[in-house]
Amino acid sequence: MEDSVQVRCTRCKNVFRDRAKRLQNGYSRQCPSCEIVLFFDEDSHDPNIKRAMRVARRARKELRESEGASPRRAEPAPRHYSGRSASNSRGTDEEDSD
Repeated sequence: MEDSVQVRCTRCKNVFRDRAKRLQNGYSRQCPSCEIVLFFDEDSHDPNIKRAMRVARRARKELRESEGASPRRAEPAPRHYSGRSASNSRGTDEEDSD
């Protein structure tokens, strides 16, 4: 399953990839070629940003569905209390100070 999305820079038109989990409202990323900062928002007027956000949303949905379909790994059993108490870091000096 592909978890990265192609993003086209609005300034230099270069294409780069970013993880779908990152591309959410409020995320910003610098273009690796021209170093302009791109702001990702669902309500953006830029069609390149809108397309990337739409593809990222679909990719996240597919990832969630594929994770739900696969069997979950069994979690390790919780550790039980052994009955031993923690050792006193100061030793028994406090008891003898009477």
